[in-house]
Amino acid sequence: MIQSIQFVGIILIFINLTTSVIGMIVNNDQIDVSRQLSDVRYASSIQINDVMKHLDELQAIATASSGNRAVETIGFNRTLDYITNFLSVNTKFKIKRTFFNLRNFQLLRNPTLSSTVNGVVKTHIYSTNPAIGEFNHPLYTTSANISSDILITAIPNLGCSDDDWLAARPAPAGLVAIVKRGGCAFQSKGTLASKYNVAALLLYNDGTTPSNMRPTKINLGQNNRVPALFLSYDLGKSLVTAANDPSQVATVRLTIVTDNELNPVGNICADTTTGDPTQTIVIGSHSDSVPAGPGINDNGSGSAANLALAAALSSLLQTSNYPAYKYRIRFCWWGAEELGLLGADYHVSEAIKSSVVGERIADYLVNINLDMLGSPNFIFGIYDGKTASSTTPATAKPGSNKMTALFQDWFNRNQLPWDYTNFDGRSDYGPFLAAGIAAGGLFSGADAMKTTEQVNRYAAMLGRNLSGMASIRQDICYHQSCDKTTNINKFALEKMVKATAYAIESLGQQSDLDSWLYPTREIEEISKKSPPQQHQYDSINEYFGLPYN
Repeated sequence: MIQSIQFVGIILIFINLTTSVIGMIVNNDQIDVSRQLSDVRYASSIQINDVMKHLDELQAIATASSGNRAVETIGFNRTLDYITNFLSVNTKFKIKRTFFNLRNFQLLRNPTLSSTVNGVVKTHIYSTNPAIGEFNHPLYTTSANISSDILITAIPNLGCSDDDWLAARPAPAGLVAIVKRGGCAFQSKGTLASKYNVAALLLYNDGTTPSNMRPTKINLGQNNRVPALFLSYDLGKSLVTAANDPSQVATVRLTIVTDNELNPVGNICADTTTGDPTQTIVIGSHSDSVPAGPGINDNGSGSAANLALAAALSSLLQTSNYPAYKYRIRFCWWGAEELGLLGADYHVSEAIKSSVVGERIADYLVNINLDMLGSPNFIFGIYDGKTASSTTPATAKPGSNKMTALFQDWFNRNQLPWDYTNFDGRSDYGPFLAAGIAAGGLFSGADAMKTTEQVNRYAAMLGRNLSGMASIRQDICYHQSCDKTTNINKFALEKMVKATAYAIESLGQQSDLDSWLYPTREIEEISKKSPPQQHQYDSINEYFGLPYN
């Protein structure tokens, strides 16, 4: 994860204090902050030792499960069991466990590709090293065995629309289609290729930069259903030229042998029994680690925070003097985030299709994402709504900016430093945001370096013992075997969990949260009658930093 840091502040001078405190310039997006800190019961009910106990349990699970909690391992399954059992015993919430299929992609042997142009046969070089190979395999390609010559058809333009595919001559059905990179996601090109029943899909680089001359690693996504290869610019261009020349006959043969076994992966959601299910606040964290280690910061910290928040709210809602929220609160633990946000992506995709009241995308008001909250060389990172992708639906932007201001308010009121962190879709809020749902959340840092400016600013407010170290990664154990309980900064984790409780409570006590988050939309026409438009979003490629198109 990469953070862009931006800080705007004013200096507040407090009597009898020698330390200057950096705060936020309050803007029109800020929530009503008339409540006193002593009135914020949810945040004050959070006990950091409860969070740490969950981390100890997750560490014990990893230790007993080959050192990790990655999907498709017993460590991950035990993590889901622990979450479910804890919620069953310690909350009054409605708990639901759902499963989606994960394709366990494996390339069983190197693919082959040969072309014939006017009788001249060429065998092309496969390699995962782009400096050597003429072609590579996309992740999630399917298998193919084309042992006899099949014509190539070049899809005009960039193959991003039905018009492009309908204009291809000859028509692509049963042939090998070749498509240039650009214009839309590779996943979209694969979907269109499947729609037009191609025998195989050849994608090729666009040659726009020196690095875009070679075949590179791309990902067609879990839902891909076509055999595909990715070619260098030179090879792709030569085949397109031959295919478009009426005086030439261009054919290919190819083999791709893969294993695409389907394996179930679980999501868990727990709902309050009070509150309007058609107005739901979703708090999400991912439950899986990478295979390299226990994943106690990434993302045991978010999962543990979510458990502590759920238990504390359940307890509060059972007291007679704590007002019930108008809105349903849904706590969720997503599977397979480390493979490309797959659990959250599945959940949102199902919500977009659902007509069940309380399960529709239109029933969701906002998503709060908790991913890495206890980094040892921490920042108090707040997702910056202003850095959302330009393709983010307009309806989601005002509310996302307000979520940024809401978290800023808690840190300012508690005289704590904070930083903006990029809202770039690289965690589980991404699918929600792409579906038009406002989102926000916290992040304590991963592989970015903590700057001297940050260390000095944090020292001015927290003291040198809590300021961290400059030019050192925010989490030196990010995606490594050392991401254990010893990797957690307990002070940072406590503040992040309390800030989240404050945000949830502030949202829950709003009289009209829908209008507050979505001030520019017609509630009756958009929120209640039809779901937001699903914008193009390639979760796997965005998450891993693979080429999007």
